[in-house]
Amino acid sequence: MAKKTKKKETPRVNEELEGFNMNINSFGEISSSFSIDKINEFLNKNVDDKKLRDREEGKDEKKEG
Repeated sequence: MAKKTKKKETPRVNEELEGFNMNINSFGEISSSFSIDKINEFLNKNVDDKKLRDREEGKDEKKEG
């Protein structure tokens, strides 16, 4: 029996992440075509973090006592 060959399709991504590619080498290291800072900036802008929903920015949470 012949093995079926898989087509190498590029996944659909947000247009800001066009060309984004991640690979894991034989040592288990993750390499990416974008810098971590650019990925984090995109995630901060587009993903809702449920842990930070109720946090109020700019408030000082120190207790005086």
